Amino acid sequence: MSETIIQVENLSKKYIIGHQPQERYVALRDVLTNGIKSLGQRLRPSKQQVPDPCHEEFWALQDVSFEVKRGDRIGIIGRNGAGKSTLLKILSRITEPTRGRIAIKGRVASLLEVGTGFHPELTGRENIYLNGAILGMSRAEIGRKFDEIVAFAEVEKFLDTPVKRYSSGMYVRLAFAVAAHLEPEILIVDEVLAVGDAQFQKKCLGKMEDVGKEGRTVLFVSHNIEAIKTLCTRGLLLEKGIIKLQEDVYTAVDLYSQLNLNSGINHIANIPLTSSLLLESFTYKIFSNELEFSLKIRSHKEDSYILSAVILLYTITGVRLALIDIGNKQQTKIPLYANQTINYFGKVRDLNLIPGNYKLGFAIQTTSGWIDRYQILDVLIEESINQNSTIFKYPSTVRGIINLKYDVEMSII
Repeated sequence: MSETIIQVENLSKKYIIGHQPQERYVALRDVLTNGIKSLGQRLRPSKQQVPDPCHEEFWALQDVSFEVKRGDRIGIIGRNGAGKSTLLKILSRITEPTRGRIAIKGRVASLLEVGTGFHPELTGRENIYLNGAILGMSRAEIGRKFDEIVAFAEVEKFLDTPVKRYSSGMYVRLAFAVAAHLEPEILIVDEVLAVGDAQFQKKCLGKMEDVGKEGRTVLFVSHNIEAIKTLCTRGLLLEKGIIKLQEDVYTAVDLYSQLNLNSGINHIANIPLTSSLLLESFTYKIFSNELEFSLKIRSHKEDSYILSAVILLYTITGVRLALIDIGNKQQTKIPLYANQTINYFGKVRDLNLIPGNYKLGFAIQTTSGWIDRYQILDVLIEESINQNSTIFKYPSTVRGIINLKYDVEMSII
């Protein structure tokens, strides 16, 4: 039976959120008076504390318990605000928990966010040795890995340049190379890999897989579900700071996808666009490989005009994938009188996108210009069971963004 390398028991983390008071201006006298009152309350606490309206408690994690075996590759998934990054920061000893217990056996290397882990004034070369020393490695041990780190990061020309002058992509490449190659027992990686290009991300996933096969432990947070399924063997699903599920990675991903499907925003309504136009509703539905959408705009004043309208589809990172022109073909003004509604209905018959999370938005053109509402609806596309193309034997992480339809013939001569 594998050795337990991480043990987490009843872990909780509380943050205090400050709110601005309603008054626009605060005099120096008020600041001094409030400070003295606060000090007096701490020195002479009353039995009944009055809640402070300017401060709110927020529990990022609540009673989280789990264990990780040596060699496990754990994918930590959940929506934004679920507590994933907070958990990794606590495991990396960057943030202290409010309560709970953590036991970790072995060296931990973390890659959490751009800007952490390196000293900005030091060169790339100096930061490699500094990080190795922090991990408890000797200079000779670091030297044996040095060339491999530099080659992986592809920063040979900038090795003696202070890292504060690096681009975000260069910074992440070097940071990941250092974290993965200095042989920690536990490698912790957050969504920071989204900064790198596609080729670098592929290298990183391959390296993390190698680390796991060497018997070391990987904790990986990502919104790229296909990357999670490719790399990880187990999944830990967080929901509002609480563990929803600890299971094999496919079971965890299936539940996460279902939660997104059930609670994702697939409609929006009653949003003012201009002084005379109201977004009555914007909705979509997905059936197999088809996207069906509806856009309704109401006028509540006379003499409103719409010249054109488009639906916009984006990746989760904000890259525009498609523009669907739903406006009139004659490019003439469409007059709307008070309390009239213009309805747009449409269907994309062959979506041909790889499974994953996307965003849907729209824009309309009036006589005053374009009105944009970008990336306002969450779209989850799952693998279609009706597809029989041979491309689907490959994971979506290696397919690109779209699934092309094609015919191929083969002959042997």
